Amino acid sequence: MTPLIATILQVFVAILGIIWFLVIAHVVVSWLVNFQVLNLRQPLVSQIWYALNKLVEPIYRPIRRFLPDLGGIDLAPLVVLLILFFLRQLVSNYYYAYSF
Repeated sequence: MTPLIATILQVFVAILGIIWFLVIAHVVVSWLVNFQVLNLRQPLVSQIWYALNKLVEPIYRPIRRFLPDLGGIDLAPLVVLLILFFLRQLVSNYYYAYSF
């Protein structure tokens, strides 16, 4: 494997890790907002909430089109995390299989 391909794969895995962190942060903040631990009237909480929504909604939107409506349960973050896990494992397996 050439160093260029290895570097591209490592950058891709890093981007997947950042997206993973954003999805987890969005899920945690949404729980805290829904259980009224955090108040959206506070400016910092509101900015964090809207920033996270702007970052993850484009990822959730195509997945929500295919998921059935379950009322108040949103499975899009779970599906995104599973896809991210699959992609990370796929890249890791490719990297380690062809690095020798």
